[in-house]
Amino acid sequence: MATYPYKSLNEYYRSLFGKKTAKISLDGGFTCPNRDGTLSTGGCIFCSVGGSGDFAEDAALSIAKQIEKGKLQTQKKWPDACYIAYFQAFTNTYAPVEVLRAKYLEALAQPQVEGISIATRADCLGEDVLILLKDICEKTKIWVELGLQTANEHTAVNIRRGYSNDVFIKAVEDLHQLQIPVIAHVILGLPGETKEDMIKTIQFINCLPVHGIKLQLMHVLVDTDLANLYQDGSYIPLEKEEYLNILCECISHLRPDIVIHRLTGDGDKHKLLAPLWSLHKRDVLNCLHQMLKKNRIHQGDSYYT
Repeated sequence: MATYPYKSLNEYYRSLFGKKTAKISLDGGFTCPNRDGTLSTGGCIFCSVGGSGDFAEDAALSIAKQIEKGKLQTQKKWPDACYIAYFQAFTNTYAPVEVLRAKYLEALAQPQVEGISIATRADCLGEDVLILLKDICEKTKIWVELGLQTANEHTAVNIRRGYSNDVFIKAVEDLHQLQIPVIAHVILGLPGETKEDMIKTIQFINCLPVHGIKLQLMHVLVDTDLANLYQDGSYIPLEKEEYLNILCECISHLRPDIVIHRLTGDGDKHKLLAPLWSLHKRDVLNCLHQMLKKNRIHQGDSYYT
Protein backbone atom coordinates (compact mmCIF):
# COMPACT_ATOMS: atom_id res chain seq x y z
CA MET A 1 0.00 0.00 0.00
CA ALA A 2 1.37 3.40 -1.01
CA THR A 3 2.08 5.84 1.80
CA TYR A 4 1.89 9.59 1.34
CA PRO A 5 3.05 12.60 3.37
CA TYR A 6 -0.55 13.31 4.34
CA LYS A 7 -3.39 11.43 6.02
CA SER A 8 -5.07 9.74 3.07
CA LEU A 9 -8.61 8.45 2.80
CA ASN A 10 -7.45 4.98 1.73
CA GLU A 11 -5.25 4.72 4.83
CA TYR A 12 -8.13 5.91 7.03
CA TYR A 13 -10.67 3.44 5.59
CA ARG A 14 -8.23 0.55 5.95
CA SER A 15 -7.76 1.44 9.60
CA LEU A 16 -11.54 1.26 10.07
CA PHE A 17 -12.50 -1.74 7.94
CA GLY A 18 -9.24 -3.58 7.26
CA LYS A 19 -9.84 -3.67 3.50
CA LYS A 20 -10.37 -1.60 0.38
CA THR A 21 -13.42 0.60 0.76
CA ALA A 22 -15.28 2.19 -2.15
CA LYS A 23 -17.89 4.94 -2.10
CA ILE A 24 -21.02 4.51 -4.23
CA SER A 25 -22.45 7.88 -5.30
CA LEU A 26 -26.23 8.04 -4.93
CA ASP A 27 -28.96 10.42 -6.01
CA GLY A 28 -31.76 10.43 -3.45
CA GLY A 29 -33.99 12.63 -5.61
CA PHE A 30 -33.60 15.68 -3.37
CA THR A 31 -33.37 19.33 -4.34
CA CYS A 32 -31.73 22.34 -2.64
CA PRO A 33 -32.93 25.59 -1.02
CA ASN A 34 -30.64 27.33 -3.49
CA ARG A 35 -32.66 25.77 -6.32
CA ASP A 36 -36.28 25.49 -5.24
CA GLY A 37 -36.83 29.19 -4.51
CA THR A 38 -36.38 29.06 -0.74
CA LEU A 39 -33.13 31.02 -1.08
CA SER A 40 -32.67 31.19 -4.83
CA THR A 41 -33.48 29.38 -8.05
CA GLY A 42 -30.07 29.57 -9.70
CA GLY A 43 -27.94 27.54 -7.30
CA CYS A 44 -24.28 28.29 -6.66
CA ILE A 45 -22.57 29.79 -9.70
CA PHE A 46 -20.50 26.65 -10.32
CA CYS A 47 -23.14 24.00 -9.60
CA SER A 48 -24.09 21.70 -12.47
CA VAL A 49 -27.61 20.69 -13.46
CA GLY A 50 -26.97 17.48 -11.55
CA GLY A 51 -26.37 19.32 -8.29
CA SER A 52 -22.72 18.21 -7.99
CA GLY A 53 -23.89 14.64 -8.45
CA ASP A 54 -22.84 14.13 -12.05
CA PHE A 55 -21.33 10.75 -11.26
CA ALA A 56 -24.17 9.60 -9.03
CA GLU A 57 -26.50 6.79 -10.06
CA ASP A 58 -29.91 7.44 -11.64
CA ALA A 59 -32.40 9.01 -9.22
CA ALA A 60 -35.21 7.13 -10.98
CA LEU A 61 -33.85 3.91 -9.47
CA SER A 62 -34.41 2.85 -5.89
CA ILE A 63 -31.51 3.33 -3.51
CA ALA A 64 -31.01 -0.45 -3.45
CA LYS A 65 -30.81 -0.60 -7.26
CA GLN A 66 -28.39 2.32 -7.37
CA ILE A 67 -26.10 0.54 -4.93
CA GLU A 68 -26.34 -2.68 -6.92
CA LYS A 69 -25.28 -0.82 -10.07
CA GLY A 70 -22.45 0.91 -8.22
CA LYS A 71 -21.11 -2.40 -6.96
CA LEU A 72 -21.07 -3.87 -10.47
CA GLN A 73 -18.78 -1.02 -11.58
CA THR A 74 -16.19 -1.73 -8.89
CA GLN A 75 -16.33 -5.46 -8.19
CA LYS A 76 -13.98 -6.45 -11.02
CA LYS A 77 -11.35 -4.04 -9.74
CA TRP A 78 -11.93 -4.64 -6.01
CA PRO A 79 -13.77 -7.97 -5.61
CA ASP A 80 -13.42 -8.01 -1.81
CA ALA A 81 -14.22 -4.36 -1.13
CA CYS A 82 -16.77 -3.01 1.30
CA TYR A 83 -18.82 0.11 0.54
CA ILE A 84 -19.88 3.48 1.82
CA ALA A 85 -23.27 4.71 0.57
CA TYR A 86 -22.58 8.30 -0.50
CA PHE A 87 -25.63 10.52 -0.85
CA GLN A 88 -24.01 13.05 -3.16
CA ALA A 89 -26.42 14.89 -5.47
CA PHE A 90 -27.96 18.17 -4.28
CA THR A 91 -28.74 18.61 -0.53
CA ASN A 92 -29.21 15.28 1.18
CA THR A 93 -30.83 16.44 4.42
CA TYR A 94 -33.33 18.66 2.62
CA ALA A 95 -36.54 16.62 2.83
CA PRO A 96 -39.04 15.50 5.47
CA VAL A 97 -37.20 13.50 8.08
CA GLU A 98 -39.18 10.30 7.46
CA VAL A 99 -38.23 10.44 3.78
CA LEU A 100 -34.59 10.84 4.77
CA ARG A 101 -34.81 8.00 7.28
CA ALA A 102 -36.29 5.59 4.73
CA LYS A 103 -33.59 6.32 2.13
CA TYR A 104 -30.70 6.16 4.60
CA LEU A 105 -31.90 2.89 6.11
CA GLU A 106 -32.50 1.37 2.68
CA ALA A 107 -28.87 2.13 1.80
CA LEU A 108 -27.55 0.69 5.05
CA ALA A 109 -29.57 -2.50 4.62
CA GLN A 110 -27.65 -3.47 1.47
CA PRO A 111 -24.98 -6.19 1.68
CA GLN A 112 -21.37 -5.00 2.18
CA VAL A 113 -22.46 -1.43 2.95
CA GLU A 114 -20.53 -0.52 6.10
CA GLY A 115 -21.52 3.11 6.48
CA ILE A 116 -23.12 6.20 5.03
CA SER A 117 -21.79 9.60 3.95
CA ILE A 118 -24.24 12.45 3.53
CA ALA A 119 -23.43 15.60 1.54
CA THR A 120 -25.47 18.60 2.59
CA ARG A 121 -25.54 22.30 3.37
CA ALA A 122 -24.74 23.78 6.76
CA ASP A 123 -28.13 25.53 6.79
CA CYS A 124 -30.08 22.28 6.32
CA LEU A 125 -29.47 20.62 9.67
CA GLY A 126 -32.60 21.27 11.71
CA GLU A 127 -33.17 19.71 15.11
CA ASP A 128 -35.25 16.86 13.64
CA VAL A 129 -32.47 16.03 11.16
CA LEU A 130 -29.83 16.08 13.90
CA ILE A 131 -31.94 13.65 15.97
CA LEU A 132 -32.15 11.31 12.95
CA LEU A 133 -28.40 11.51 12.33
CA LYS A 134 -27.71 10.81 16.00
CA ASP A 135 -29.92 7.71 15.81
CA ILE A 136 -28.04 6.45 12.74
CA CYS A 137 -24.68 7.27 14.34
CA GLU A 138 -25.52 4.93 17.20
CA LYS A 139 -26.02 2.05 14.74
CA THR A 140 -23.34 2.45 12.07
CA LYS A 141 -20.52 4.59 10.66
CA ILE A 142 -21.71 7.96 9.41
CA TRP A 143 -20.03 11.05 7.99
CA VAL A 144 -21.61 14.40 7.09
CA GLU A 145 -20.04 16.42 4.27
CA LEU A 146 -20.57 20.18 4.44
CA GLY A 147 -19.96 22.57 1.56
CA LEU A 148 -17.90 25.43 2.96
CA GLN A 149 -16.01 26.13 -0.32
CA THR A 150 -14.37 29.23 1.16
CA ALA A 151 -14.02 31.07 4.46
CA ASN A 152 -13.95 34.40 2.62
CA GLU A 153 -17.40 35.88 3.26
CA HIS A 154 -17.15 38.17 0.23
CA THR A 155 -16.42 35.23 -2.07
CA ALA A 156 -19.23 33.24 -0.43
CA VAL A 157 -21.70 35.96 -1.44
CA ASN A 158 -20.31 36.12 -4.97
CA ILE A 159 -20.69 32.37 -5.51
CA ARG A 160 -24.18 32.46 -3.93
CA ARG A 161 -23.39 29.99 -1.17
CA GLY A 162 -26.38 31.31 0.75
CA TYR A 163 -25.16 31.28 4.36
CA SER A 164 -22.51 32.90 6.56
CA ASN A 165 -19.48 31.29 8.17
CA ASP A 166 -21.30 31.38 11.52
CA VAL A 167 -23.89 28.94 10.15
CA PHE A 168 -21.10 26.59 9.07
CA ILE A 169 -19.41 26.84 12.47
CA LYS A 170 -22.66 26.00 14.29
CA ALA A 171 -23.31 23.01 12.01
CA VAL A 172 -19.82 21.61 12.65
CA GLU A 173 -20.17 22.10 16.40
CA ASP A 174 -23.66 20.53 16.48
CA LEU A 175 -22.42 17.45 14.62
CA HIS A 176 -19.31 17.23 16.75
CA GLN A 177 -21.49 17.18 19.87
CA LEU A 178 -23.21 14.12 18.37
CA GLN A 179 -19.80 12.53 17.63
CA ILE A 180 -20.50 12.62 13.90
CA PRO A 181 -17.36 13.27 11.80
CA VAL A 182 -17.57 16.28 9.49
CA ILE A 183 -15.90 16.47 6.09
CA ALA A 184 -15.48 20.05 4.84
CA HIS A 185 -15.65 20.72 1.10
CA VAL A 186 -13.24 23.42 -0.11
CA ILE A 187 -12.86 24.72 -3.67
CA LEU A 188 -9.47 26.02 -4.78
CA GLY A 189 -9.51 28.60 -7.56
CA LEU A 190 -12.82 30.34 -6.92
CA PRO A 191 -13.33 33.63 -8.81
CA GLY A 192 -11.33 36.47 -7.29
CA GLU A 193 -9.54 34.38 -4.69
CA THR A 194 -5.80 34.59 -4.06
CA LYS A 195 -3.54 31.87 -2.68
CA GLU A 196 -3.66 33.73 0.62
CA ASP A 197 -7.47 33.48 0.66
CA MET A 198 -7.26 29.73 0.15
CA ILE A 199 -4.71 29.30 2.94
CA LYS A 200 -6.97 31.33 5.25
CA THR A 201 -9.78 28.88 4.48
CA ILE A 202 -7.50 26.03 5.57
CA GLN A 203 -6.65 27.92 8.75
CA PHE A 204 -10.36 28.52 9.39
CA ILE A 205 -11.01 24.77 9.16
CA ASN A 206 -8.03 24.01 11.41
CA CYS A 207 -9.78 25.88 14.22
CA LEU A 208 -12.92 23.72 14.04
CA PRO A 209 -13.56 20.09 15.06
CA VAL A 210 -13.44 18.97 11.42
CA HIS A 211 -12.45 15.35 10.78
CA GLY A 212 -11.85 15.38 7.01
CA ILE A 213 -11.50 17.67 4.02
CA LYS A 214 -12.10 17.55 0.29
CA LEU A 215 -9.88 19.88 -1.73
CA GLN A 216 -11.60 20.43 -5.06
CA LEU A 217 -10.19 22.17 -8.10
CA MET A 218 -12.64 24.71 -9.51
CA HIS A 219 -14.15 23.12 -12.62
CA VAL A 220 -16.02 25.17 -15.19
CA LEU A 221 -19.02 23.14 -16.33
CA VAL A 222 -21.44 23.86 -19.15
CA ASP A 223 -24.76 25.54 -18.35
CA THR A 224 -23.51 27.26 -15.22
CA ASP A 225 -23.11 30.95 -14.46
CA LEU A 226 -19.40 30.32 -13.97
CA ALA A 227 -19.29 29.10 -17.58
CA ASN A 228 -20.62 32.49 -18.69
CA LEU A 229 -17.85 34.26 -16.73
CA TYR A 230 -15.26 31.94 -18.28
CA GLN A 231 -16.52 32.44 -21.80
CA ASP A 232 -16.52 36.23 -21.57
CA GLY A 233 -13.03 36.23 -20.07
CA SER A 234 -14.07 37.35 -16.58
CA TYR A 235 -12.85 34.14 -14.98
CA ILE A 236 -9.52 32.43 -15.68
CA PRO A 237 -9.10 28.90 -14.24
CA LEU A 238 -5.94 27.82 -12.47
CA GLU A 239 -3.13 26.35 -14.54
CA LYS A 240 -1.83 22.94 -13.51
CA GLU A 241 1.43 24.15 -11.97
CA GLU A 242 -0.38 26.94 -10.16
CA TYR A 243 -2.90 24.52 -8.72
CA LEU A 244 -0.23 22.06 -7.58
CA ASN A 245 1.70 24.81 -5.80
CA ILE A 246 -1.45 25.97 -4.00
CA LEU A 247 -2.34 22.38 -3.12
CA CYS A 248 1.11 21.81 -1.60
CA GLU A 249 0.67 24.95 0.49
CA CYS A 250 -2.76 23.81 1.67
CA ILE A 251 -1.43 20.39 2.69
CA SER A 252 1.46 22.02 4.52
CA HIS A 253 -0.90 24.26 6.51
CA LEU A 254 -3.58 21.63 7.19
CA ARG A 255 -3.92 20.33 10.74
CA PRO A 256 -2.14 16.93 10.67
CA ASP A 257 -5.01 14.85 12.07
CA ILE A 258 -7.47 15.85 9.32
CA VAL A 259 -8.10 13.11 6.74
CA ILE A 260 -7.75 14.26 3.12
CA HIS A 261 -10.66 12.76 1.17
CA ARG A 262 -9.92 14.47 -2.15
CA LEU A 263 -7.07 16.33 -3.80
CA THR A 264 -8.45 17.44 -7.15
CA GLY A 265 -11.87 16.04 -8.06
CA ASP A 266 -13.38 14.76 -11.27
CA GLY A 267 -15.12 16.77 -13.95
CA ASP A 268 -17.54 15.09 -16.33
CA LYS A 269 -15.65 15.14 -19.64
CA HIS A 270 -18.90 15.78 -21.49
CA LYS A 271 -19.63 18.89 -19.40
CA LEU A 272 -16.16 20.22 -18.55
CA LEU A 273 -15.15 23.45 -20.28
CA ALA A 274 -12.00 24.10 -18.26
CA PRO A 275 -9.40 23.38 -17.10
CA LEU A 276 -9.01 20.47 -19.50
CA TRP A 277 -5.70 19.39 -17.95
CA SER A 278 -7.73 18.19 -14.96
CA LEU A 279 -9.14 15.32 -17.02
CA HIS A 280 -5.78 13.56 -16.59
CA LYS A 281 -6.31 12.91 -12.90
CA ARG A 282 -3.62 10.25 -12.49
CA ASP A 283 -1.02 12.57 -14.01
CA VAL A 284 -2.11 15.41 -11.71
CA LEU A 285 -1.78 13.22 -8.62
CA ASN A 286 1.58 11.83 -9.76
CA CYS A 287 2.89 15.35 -10.26
CA LEU A 288 1.59 16.37 -6.85
CA HIS A 289 3.31 13.47 -5.12
CA GLN A 290 6.57 14.23 -6.94
CA MET A 291 6.34 17.86 -5.87
CA LEU A 292 5.61 16.92 -2.24
CA LYS A 293 8.57 14.54 -2.22
CA LYS A 294 10.96 16.92 -3.97
CA ASN A 295 10.14 19.75 -1.57
CA ARG A 296 9.88 17.46 1.46
CA ILE A 297 6.40 18.71 2.26
CA HIS A 298 4.27 16.91 4.84
CA GLN A 299 0.79 17.62 6.11
CA GLY A 300 0.98 20.03 9.03
CA ASP A 301 4.51 21.33 8.32
CA SER A 302 3.32 24.94 8.47
CA TYR A 303 0.52 24.32 10.98
CA TYR A 304 2.96 24.52 13.88
CA THR A 305 4.87 27.56 12.61
